[in-house]
Amino acid sequence: MQKNKKIKGEKNYGRIVLVGNPNVGKSVIFGLLTGQYVTVSNYPGTTVEVSHGNISLDGKKYLVVDSPGVNNLMPMSEDERVTRDILLNEGADSVILVADSKNLKRALMLLIQLAEMDIPCILDMNMEDEARARGVEVNYKELEDLLGIKVFGTVAPQKKGISKLKESLLSAKRPSIITNYGDVITSYAEQISSLLPKTNISRRSIALMILSGDESLKSWAMANLSHETIDKIEDLRDEAQTKLKEPISTLIAKKRIEFSGAIANSVSSKGQKEAGNIAQNIGKWTMHPVWGIFFLLFTLFCFYEFVGKFGAGVLVDFFENVIFGNYISPGIEKVVRQVIPFIFFQDLFVGQYGIFTMALTYAVAIILPITATFFIAFGFLEDSGYLPRIAILTNSSFSKIGLNGKAVLPMILGLGCGTMATMTTRILETNRERIIATFLIALAIPCSAQLGVILGMLGAYPVKVAIWWLGTLFFVLVLAGYVASKVLPGEKADFFLEIPPIRLPRISNILMKTLSRIEWYLREAVPLFILGTLILFILDKAKILGWIEAAASPVIVSLLGLPEKATSAFILGFLRRDYGAAGLYDLSKQGLLNENQVIVSIITLTLFVPCLASFFMIIKERGSKTAFMMFAMITVFALLVGGSVNLILRVVG
Repeated sequence: MQKNKKIKGEKNYGRIVLVGNPNVGKSVIFGLLTGQYVTVSNYPGTTVEVSHGNISLDGKKYLVVDSPGVNNLMPMSEDERVTRDILLNEGADSVILVADSKNLKRALMLLIQLAEMDIPCILDMNMEDEARARGVEVNYKELEDLLGIKVFGTVAPQKKGISKLKESLLSAKRPSIITNYGDVITSYAEQISSLLPKTNISRRSIALMILSGDESLKSWAMANLSHETIDKIEDLRDEAQTKLKEPISTLIAKKRIEFSGAIANSVSSKGQKEAGNIAQNIGKWTMHPVWGIFFLLFTLFCFYEFVGKFGAGVLVDFFENVIFGNYISPGIEKVVRQVIPFIFFQDLFVGQYGIFTMALTYAVAIILPITATFFIAFGFLEDSGYLPRIAILTNSSFSKIGLNGKAVLPMILGLGCGTMATMTTRILETNRERIIATFLIALAIPCSAQLGVILGMLGAYPVKVAIWWLGTLFFVLVLAGYVASKVLPGEKADFFLEIPPIRLPRISNILMKTLSRIEWYLREAVPLFILGTLILFILDKAKILGWIEAAASPVIVSLLGLPEKATSAFILGFLRRDYGAAGLYDLSKQGLLNENQVIVSIITLTLFVPCLASFFMIIKERGSKTAFMMFAMITVFALLVGGSVNLILRVVG
C-alpha cells in the first residue's frame, strides 16, 4: 500500500477514519475521542465538510477523521464520494465503523466493502440503549467470531463504553469475511485487478467498483492509468456484463444484502420492547399526515423565535449597539484617528466603509450572534432526529420545484439569515438541487433583519398591502423554482432517508459542535466581509457608487413608479438588506410613498439581489460564474416583477 499522506505541519501521524451510516452518532463518538481540538474544513473540490481531530495512543499521535455519513461506498452522492475518496486517496491505518445497534444489517453492508478494501476495522455498536428499548439484542462474542474483528458496544451521549473503545483503537484487524459474487464477477474482478496500480485500498475493491459502473472513479483512473489500460478495463467490464442477465451493480448489491442479512440474523434476537417509551410515540406523531404538520409549524415557530428574534434581534441589538456602538467602535476610531495621520487610511479602517466600522462590526456584531444561535438550534434538530421527519412531510411540495424535502431547512433558515441558509444547501445531494435552492433563497426569501423592518412598515397600511406582498413572493417562488427545475440539466436526486428515533439531545454535545462550527465561521466567512468592504471602499473613493445611484434613478422612477430618493434604498439593500428596507421605511414615514408605491417597493426590494455577505457566500459555495449569473438574473427579474406589479396596480386602480 502507498504511504498515507502526511498531515500539514506534522510528522509521523497515523490516520484513523470514522465511517458509518447517517444518524448513528458518529460525530458524537468523534468528539469524545478527540476532545475540543477539532478543525472543520471542506474536502478539496467539494462543499462537504470533514472534521479532523488529534488523539495520542501508545506514545504516537493519530489524526482522527470524521467522514460524512454514508449508506454505500460506491458513491451515489457527494457525501459518499468524499468518504470513499478519503479511504482511496488518503488511506487509513484503521477504520472505526460506527453502527446503529438497532440496524446491524445496514452497518454490515459497509463492513463488507471495507473488508474488500482490506482496511483494518473495529465495529462500534452505538445506541445500545435504544436497541434494548426496542427489544433488539446482539451477541457480540458470536459477531466477533464471524467477522474476525473487535466489536464494542457504546452509548455515546452517556459516554458509556468510550474508554474501552479508545483503548482498543490499536487492535484493529482486517475483517475475515469474504463475499462470493459468483464465478463471472470474481473472474473479471481478478482480471481488472491485475491492470490496476497499488493504492491505499485493495485492487479488488476498485475492480468491483468499476464493474458496478462507478462513474466517480473516472478522474482517479485518468490520473493513475494509461488510456490503453482504461480501454482494456472498459472492454472487460462490457464483456462481463454480456455474460450476465442482470446489471452487475444489481448482482453485487444483492449479494451484499443477502450476506449482511445472514450475519445479522445469526447474531441478533428480537425480544419484548420496553414499555412506556414516550420518544417512540413522539417519533410516530411527528410523521403523521395531520399531527406532523402541527409539530412542524411549532418547530419552525420555535426555530424562528430563537434564531430570528432572539439571535437576529436581541443579541444583534446588544452586540451592535451596546458592545460595538458604545465601547469597541468609538475606542478603535479614537486610536486610529490619533495614530494614523492620513485621512485615506483612516477611512479605510474606521470610515463609512471601514474594515472595523463596517466589515468586523457586520461579521462579529451582526452575523455572529445569528450564526451562533443558528448552530445551536440546528445542532438540537440534528441530535433530536427530527430533521429527516421535516424533510418527509415537505417532500411532496418541494418536488414540484425540482427539490426534495431536505430543501425545507435552507428555505426556513433563509428567514433568519441568507448567508447561513446558503451554507446549509450543502445537505442537498446534487449540484442541481443546491443551485436551485440557492437561487430561490437569494431571490424570494427575506432575511429576518429585512423582514422585521418590512413588517413594521406594513403595520401602518391595510392588510391588502401585506397580501399583495406575500402573494407575489409565493407566486414568484413557485414559478422560479418550476422554471429552474426545467432549465437546469441533471436529474432530481432520489429521496432516501433513514429515519432515526426521536431522542433528547445532550447540551454538551450541541455546544461542542457549535464551538467547532463557530471556529469555522470565523476562519472562513469573516475574510469575505473584509473583502467586500474593501471593494465598497474603493468604489466609494473612486466616486463609482455615486455614479451607480445616478444611473439607476431612471429605472426606479420610470419602471417602478417610485420617487428618485428610493434609489439609495436599493443600493443600501445590497450592502445590508435591512438598511434598504429602513430607507423605504423612512420614505413612507415622510409620506413620500403611497400604498401602491409601498407594495411595489417592498416586493422589488425583497426580490432584489441578496446582501453583500450572502453574495460572497454564494460565490464561495457555487462559484463566481454561477454567482454572477444569479446576480444578473435576480436583478433583472426583480425589476421586471416590480414593474409588472406597478403596471397592474395602475390598471386596477
